[in-house]
Amino acid sequence: DYNGHLNMAFYNVIFDRGVDHIFDYLDIGEAYARSGVGSGFIVQAHVQYLQELSLHDEVEVHFQLLDYDKKRLHFIEQLFHREQGYLAATSEQLGIHVDMQTRRATAFPDPVLEKLAELSTVHSKVPTPAQAGQLVRIKKP
Repeated sequence: DYNGHLNMAFYNVIFDRGVDHIFDYLDIGEAYARSGVGSGFIVQAHVQYLQELSLHDEVEVHFQLLDYDKKRLHFIEQLFHREQGYLAATSEQLGIHVDMQTRRATAFPDPVLEKLAELSTVHSKVPTPAQAGQLVRIKKP
């Protein structure tokens, strides 16, 4: 808490909790990781802080699958102020499926790939957020 505003680290915690729900939906979440068979890992994340949130603001996270293959998923999460509706931050991420025995990336189980195909069909109809695919750089005039 810095003068009643949300510390930047908490945005990441909120995004992480959103991913937890999606991984649980895909059956690669907490229970799957505890089984010792496999787990979903995030290997890359790009967060954009767009507008400030206060400590007690209610928020909601929107998840959008952008792409996937047999081992990876690419998605973006958008963090909105629930009451005022403004976009406060985005987190674009790349996740992989890991075999916990070998600690190597491996193909998702077939039921997970089926769920990803369903999500992809639905999410492909939603416009891609402008923040997706942005590079980290200093723009030169």
